[in-house]
Amino acid sequence: MSRIPGLRVDFVDRVADVDVDGERDEVLQRLKPHHRARVREVFGEEDWWRAEQVHGSAVAEVKEGGPMEVSGVDGLVTASAGQVLGIYVADCGPIYLADQRTGAIGLLHSGKVGTKLGILKVGLQRMAELYGTQPKDVIGVLGPCIRPPHYDIDFAAEIVSQADEAGVGSFHDCGIDTAADLERYYSYRMEKGRTGRLLALIMREKN
Repeated sequence: MSRIPGLRVDFVDRVADVDVDGERDEVLQRLKPHHRARVREVFGEEDWWRAEQVHGSAVAEVKEGGPMEVSGVDGLVTASAGQVLGIYVADCGPIYLADQRTGAIGLLHSGKVGTKLGILKVGLQRMAELYGTQPKDVIGVLGPCIRPPHYDIDFAAEIVSQADEAGVGSFHDCGIDTAADLERYYSYRMEKGRTGRLLALIMREKN
């Protein structure tokens, strides 16, 4: 996906030497300076849009301006260049979406619940309604997430199946299990909830 002209994507792994033994918001504050530096380095921007992530299927459109955290949603889409979208994960799956025809992009948070609720389908529908996106023009990627044998539900396989059913033109599952490598990734399940968050990022460059 990073080879698509005009598209920048990134995935921030575990940050060394940051204490993550704490509650989510507390740990995110510790990680924020490191994440901000990465966003500045890779995207040339000072901030990024964030979904509240309530383990639902709602997807919001973002444009320039406004609060950078969007409440009540687990997915973000935009057709505005220069807007960095971000999703935090620590076992749930980040889904990157890029419409090669219209230039629209999306980023979704899909774990056990989001996958069951069909957030991928919702995200594609939102992109169709807002930008005229057709699934056949979309390239999608599923990033690192928890998988069997560390989790009894293979929601990654279900996401791939949903992408196929939706007619996504090209969909790639990275195949990485967050629970299998705690030196590189955070895992909510393996670390019993007291852990950090990985950060998935995507932006369409300005012309």
